[in-house]
Amino acid sequence: MTSGMPVPRDRDESGRARNNRPRDGLGRPLPRGLTGVPTTPEDLVLPPDESLREAQRLLDAGRPFHAHEVLETAWKSCDDDNRELWKGLAQLAVGITHLRRGNAVGGVRLLTRAADRIEPYAEVAPHGVAVTDLTAWARALIARVGEHGGPIPEAELTPRLQSSPDPDR
Repeated sequence: MTSGMPVPRDRDESGRARNNRPRDGLGRPLPRGLTGVPTTPEDLVLPPDESLREAQRLLDAGRPFHAHEVLETAWKSCDDDNRELWKGLAQLAVGITHLRRGNAVGGVRLLTRAADRIEPYAEVAPHGVAVTDLTAWARALIARVGEHGGPIPEAELTPRLQSSPDPDR
């Protein structure tokens, strides 16, 4: 509401609500008129390997909310048996977002859901996703938050989404 009047919602051509407000680096809406961090276009659909590379780039840049958007798009466009994997990866990024925003309870909830969702893919590991490592990473982070409660250093909030033969990656 502005001056007691409701602000009309942004809508796409089909009438679906959209939020075109600018966002900060962690995805929080900013007041209209400010310049925010560019977000992922809602119609962006990448092949799985490109989605993983883009999500990793965003995680490495400290933008887990935006990585979540890429992974969510992959999940929503997935037409095979990997839908729950993509959903779990998106939840992993949201869990990191919550922790970076200082919301330990929300972060732990989403990381738990993420680990539970991706763990069944450990034997298959589609697209080189580091399922076993990600599950262990999420569960260790959950335990650390439970033990210490305080903020986790940002450097410890960047998982590797794919297995890599390059040890420097």
